[in-house]
Amino acid sequence: MDQPGEGARPDSGRETARAASAPDPLEAELSPAEDRIVVTEWSRRIPPIMAWVPHMRIGKRWFNILWLLPIGVVLLIAGIAVAQQLRTYPAVQQFIHTYPGQGSFQPPVTLGFPLWLRILHFLNLLFIAFIIRAGIQILADHPRLQVDAGSTPGREWLRLRGPVPPDRMKQEPPERAWTAKDDAVTLPRWLGLPGIRHSIGLARWWHFSCDLLWLVNGVAFYVLLFTTGQWARLVPRNWDVIPNAASTALQYLSLDFPTNEGWTQYNGMQILVYFLAVFIAAPLAFITGLLQAPAIAARFGLGWGRINRQVARCVHFAVLTFFVLFILVHTVMVYITGLLVNLNHITTGMNTAAWAGLWLYVIWMVIVVALWWAASPLTLRYPRVVQKTGRLLVGWAKGLLEWRDARATYPERAVSSFFWPNGTLPTSQVYATLRDNGFRDYTLRVDGLVEHPVVLSYDQLKAMPRQEQITQHYCIQGWSGVAKWGGVPMRDIVALVRPSPQARWVVFYSFAAGTEGGRYYDAHKIEHMRHHLTILAYEMNGEPLNVLHGAPLRLRNELELGFKMVKWIEAIEFVESFEHLGAGQGGYNEDHEFYGYRMPI
Repeated sequence: MDQPGEGARPDSGRETARAASAPDPLEAELSPAEDRIVVTEWSRRIPPIMAWVPHMRIGKRWFNILWLLPIGVVLLIAGIAVAQQLRTYPAVQQFIHTYPGQGSFQPPVTLGFPLWLRILHFLNLLFIAFIIRAGIQILADHPRLQVDAGSTPGREWLRLRGPVPPDRMKQEPPERAWTAKDDAVTLPRWLGLPGIRHSIGLARWWHFSCDLLWLVNGVAFYVLLFTTGQWARLVPRNWDVIPNAASTALQYLSLDFPTNEGWTQYNGMQILVYFLAVFIAAPLAFITGLLQAPAIAARFGLGWGRINRQVARCVHFAVLTFFVLFILVHTVMVYITGLLVNLNHITTGMNTAAWAGLWLYVIWMVIVVALWWAASPLTLRYPRVVQKTGRLLVGWAKGLLEWRDARATYPERAVSSFFWPNGTLPTSQVYATLRDNGFRDYTLRVDGLVEHPVVLSYDQLKAMPRQEQITQHYCIQGWSGVAKWGGVPMRDIVALVRPSPQARWVVFYSFAAGTEGGRYYDAHKIEHMRHHLTILAYEMNGEPLNVLHGAPLRLRNELELGFKMVKWIEAIEFVESFEHLGAGQGGYNEDHEFYGYRMPI
């Protein structure tokens, strides 16, 4: 048998390496893509399955969180009665007199509410509203929260749908396996963004773009806060804030409110909640978002252990819940503790009860509601615009993350007991014949802008230096897993074919078709192909790669999200640009589901 590197091919002669200047024959099998979404066609491929109201697990039983509403009402009524009774006791009255709510923990601020603060306050509301909507849509694509790094079904503590069908968890036969896409759910379009099932590509553009705008808004807020003296409103000076917060909480609960001194001095409870929102919850949202990135995990070893992606998702969701409750409670308190005065503080910047403040507030809220209402239909009508705008806003940041050095590997005990499947299985007769023969006749064609195009047999691939690694897999939908992969280092393939200087991208063509027809493919930066952890895997967890997970060959690029790890690889092409392939977006999901071609987060 000829050795790899001599460009030989097996006797079957089914494929030959083509000339570098000729177009790849598989390019003709790539399908074009619409620049808009036809909901009826989308629903045909991914039928709507409406999300449940979230259910939480307590012990072994599941409870609808709507039970929190009547329970909360009962507790509130009981709390009011208890607080009112407590205020009849002399000791409690003395406590409130000693700690009325205001005190030395925050000296009065006489600067008023400047224009910059009022503008940033409303922009913050606008951005965070869309961050929350898109975040809920992202959760709906993997509608389960758990701390298990392997995302094993049945170990979640919160879910938006029922359990995974046990008979389909077995993953045998492969056609019956319950995939991650099967698990996704639909949201009402007034809530989710854009609301339809498995629209995570568009939701992420909204989420990340508004994240960036929110981050810029927040940085400006921090800078101006500490350069103008407004920080004194939010940072307590001493521990007297604790008893004053307890006192104001008791006063609010008893419905005998403390004096509203918000123009110059927040009370103890206000300053603690605002401090939590501005200096703890907001940074935590940013940090836990980054911790869900494969590039970050692959750099710092966060794919497994106590700080893994699923833990980060849970904390991220907790922060989202905090902000939702904060907005609701904050709005209610503005209304019931002096509506006109409070609104004028944050609209006109005046300490008056003028009606102008109310009308400015109404105008702003009309703008927010109108944008909220229009976001989903406009996204469905112009999804490519959303994709390109998102790429313009945050593509550079994703590019920076791609330069992180993926170095993390894990011990054997980190291997996940369950590994979610995904993707559309190959259905061609060519693949079926190869599968039925144990892939003995499989060949891999590698060509394009290379000096030495080759066709390698399965045996030749296995005869090349083998690399084994235990690494993490992060799906765009939110689940994760760790597996032991064995295969050919991609850097050896690169060295074998010797790409020309013009080659900038490496395109992987699958035997499988995408959900809309046409061959599945994806493009990767050539620099990633030389990374020491990028391999063509033919083994998984010490066994030959099975059909469900990509046999005979799948890519592992530890810097990117899982959908870019092309399975069932038929051919590899080195190209200068991917703009002539498919819809020109860099891959099948990029073309048809509006993902990004840079996906390190």
